[in-house]
Amino acid sequence: MINLQHFLRLESAGGILLVAAAVAAMLLANSPLSEVYAWLLEMPVAIQVGPLAIAKPLLLWINDGLMAIFFFLVGLELKRELIEGQLSEPGSIILPAIGAVGGMLVPALIYAYINWGDPVALSGWAIPAATDIAFALGILSLLGKRVPTSLKVFLVSLAIFDDIGAIIIIALFYSDGLSTEALIIASVAIAILTLMNRRHVSGITPYVFVGVMLWVAVLKSGVHATLAGVVLAMFIPMRHSERPNHSPLRALEHDLHPVVAFTILPIFAFANAGINLTGMSIDNIIHPVPLGIAAGLFLGKQIGVFLFCWATIRLGWAALPKGSGWVGLYAIALLCGVGFTMSLFIGSLAFETAGKTAFDERIGIILGSLASGFAGYFLLRFVFVRGPNGD
Repeated sequence: MINLQHFLRLESAGGILLVAAAVAAMLLANSPLSEVYAWLLEMPVAIQVGPLAIAKPLLLWINDGLMAIFFFLVGLELKRELIEGQLSEPGSIILPAIGAVGGMLVPALIYAYINWGDPVALSGWAIPAATDIAFALGILSLLGKRVPTSLKVFLVSLAIFDDIGAIIIIALFYSDGLSTEALIIASVAIAILTLMNRRHVSGITPYVFVGVMLWVAVLKSGVHATLAGVVLAMFIPMRHSERPNHSPLRALEHDLHPVVAFTILPIFAFANAGINLTGMSIDNIIHPVPLGIAAGLFLGKQIGVFLFCWATIRLGWAALPKGSGWVGLYAIALLCGVGFTMSLFIGSLAFETAGKTAFDERIGIILGSLASGFAGYFLLRFVFVRGPNGD
């Protein structure tokens, strides 16, 4: 099993690199090289094998291709946690699971309330429901060992449930124009993966080969291509058929973590965070879409996570994380409002067919995430300098 401290260090460093990539994108998008930045993202990239051709701008290759690898890693983590991790112990998952539900429900309701009556804007209701675990842990890392490990574990566990929610939302609400032929091919690929798993095929290469076929089929089907990564992960074997002490899943997860943390997510952030601020006014910021996202992330996340956790503890279904008081839990709820990567990704899905609009959802994502990150950091610093209960 991946060492928790190693995981936290990796995610924390990745979160800091995410910030650097986002800042670089903002600087480039507002510099004399802004046209080069836009040209790079719009550059057509095509792959063709016989009659099968996939042609997309570079930005969509990043969002549909590289992010499929990110979701593949999420799927590996989820499967491992369900089999032998924290999600295999019902008593330890109640608090983060219920907190995650509140952290998705309340932000979505706040966004929907602010944007009610505008069907285009309402398609972005899920944007503030996401939490960026790498970014949040990057902020926690700035506090060193002052924050109890139990709170870090709580945040990681909540983020896992948050990812599950994001996967379900993408599958149900951001897939359209389904192709029956492509879905049949995807079903055949899943059947092959099932057979391989039941026959105890332990080598990774055959799974990757079929997984690429599955990704292409899902891409052509109308279901979002990143979901192919989650499906593929469910078939990677936990145990090797001939080497009992070796886990193909854990080995692959270990190898992919640094690639995703230090390459894929920073590239995604660089490609999606470049907001051109030229001509921007206060009207662009208080437009209902960015305003709803910022309010959902900053207010909705802290209210939803903390209120649902408070009720769970008061009902006697769970206890406060060890070494923490109510203020410490509330500070973690604030950090859950950092929705950077997943919010940007869902935003790209929600408005990819909307055409030119009077808003830029990324403004709300960045403002809401920054407000949540700063507030959570300073409250945690105050709490764990003075004591876990803030005395």
